[in-house]
Amino acid sequence: MSDKAEQNPYTMRPTSSDPADPAAGLHEVEVELAKRWPENKLEPSLDRIEALMDILGQPQRSYPSIHITGTNGKTSTARMVEQLLTTFDLRTGRYTSPHVESVTERISLDGEPIAVEKFVETYRDIEPYVQMVDSQQPVAMSFFEVLTGMAYAAFADAPVDVAIVEVGMGGSWDATNVIDAAVSVITPIGLDHTDKLGETTGEIAVEKSGIIKQGALAVVAQQPLDAAETILRRAVEVDATVAREGMEFGVIHREVAVGGQMVTLRGLGGYEYEEIFLPLHGAYQAHNAALALAAVEAFFGVGGAGGGNLNPDKVRDAFAGVRSPGRLEIVRRSPTVILDAAHNPHGAEATVAALGESFGFTKLVGVIATSGDKDVSGLLEVFEPILAEVVITQNSTHRAMPVDDLAALAVEIFGEERVQVEPRLDDAIEAAVTLAEEEDLGGAGVLVTGSVITVGEARLLLGRK
Repeated sequence: MSDKAEQNPYTMRPTSSDPADPAAGLHEVEVELAKRWPENKLEPSLDRIEALMDILGQPQRSYPSIHITGTNGKTSTARMVEQLLTTFDLRTGRYTSPHVESVTERISLDGEPIAVEKFVETYRDIEPYVQMVDSQQPVAMSFFEVLTGMAYAAFADAPVDVAIVEVGMGGSWDATNVIDAAVSVITPIGLDHTDKLGETTGEIAVEKSGIIKQGALAVVAQQPLDAAETILRRAVEVDATVAREGMEFGVIHREVAVGGQMVTLRGLGGYEYEEIFLPLHGAYQAHNAALALAAVEAFFGVGGAGGGNLNPDKVRDAFAGVRSPGRLEIVRRSPTVILDAAHNPHGAEATVAALGESFGFTKLVGVIATSGDKDVSGLLEVFEPILAEVVITQNSTHRAMPVDDLAALAVEIFGEERVQVEPRLDDAIEAAVTLAEEEDLGGAGVLVTGSVITVGEARLLLGRK
């Protein structure tokens, strides 16, 4: 290896020329990344990402991190953690997946997606080192592994004061798990990716709890019993401290408010943060907020045995500014069109509860397009009681369930008279709006759901920014 390759590349990056058209440069990078293994094809190993980090000079160790895993709620929790840390004047980097509209959303600096030019530059900077790893490993780096390397490099280059890192899948062997986070967060665990992670929540928790590092503090949401026991065993093995929702912290009170909800949260030291307006719908978002608050308290070393609390006014300001695109997001009125990225039964249950609590629809029409590797029947069964009719469609990715296959499942669950098929998403949304407008008394709505990709494409079609 040359002397240049052995040095930290972030002190001596080669100069790269900006393309005349940033969008064209981004497209080129996306095409190159698409040639790699997709996110749903895995070879469980940290060897490749560890090799890349070694060559790059361990950029992921140049800043502290908060690591987040779980089945649902990871991205919303990550956004809340980011907002809190930003309000307390820290420079943040956030890595989340999948993206809603643009791949650049996965890497955020100071609460905003990385600039297209910077995304391209970061890729080109690490590209030769990725190729080195590819040549040395039996399996080339995957799409997700390369993006993870880019995120850690971009955060080091910024530099950030703290990184908020969301696991892609699982935990133990997820590419993000080369960080040594002092604070780990585990959101609620449910059944998803059972072919890869395990068939019970306890088995899935084995992989999820793998992000808990030696001596760390684990902030843990309410869990099924077998998952909770697994997490506690892992904590004992690595001498970690566990803060459990409902025990050391939690939601004290919540009530529906215009545009969201008002909540009271108890922090790690018992202090109650009152009159917090959260501009998001659903009880699950209040619980995500409690997790985020406890994680930030742990990061700053307040609460717990050390006592104290964060400035409550800053906490209120932070939560009031939280946004979570594609999570019960209203994008149109008359009729109301809501986008929600629920993609498994566990997430759908939370969505159904939130819809019943926060919206008084007299008729709700669903637009559903899913991935083929999910529990689609389970998801449809959860939505069936609240959807008067469904328009079955398909998003544009290779992972999408073919529209005819999805329609066949929907007919089994909803009955043929309640199912309409529109292969194109734009036509499906238009058809659902028409069905909703047939409600003579008003009060009808449209729910677009089934996949993050579906929601992202719907956002673009509906002109949401």
